[in-house]
Amino acid sequence: MTNQQVERVYEVIAEMVDRVGPDKSELFLAKLSLLVASETNDVKLVLTCIEDAAKHL
Repeated sequence: MTNQQVERVYEVIAEMVDRVGPDKSELFLAKLSLLVASETNDVKLVLTCIEDAAKHL
């Protein structure tokens, strides 16, 4: 993805987090993560992405 595409995805995720509200934002992010992860058969890549996301908070 280009930087512009990454920014667009981020904006849409942030908007949805706001829309679902604080009570459901963690559930939304977990479901989104699992849906995106299910689009690949590369478990190692998914696990690496999880680690990378936690490192860069």
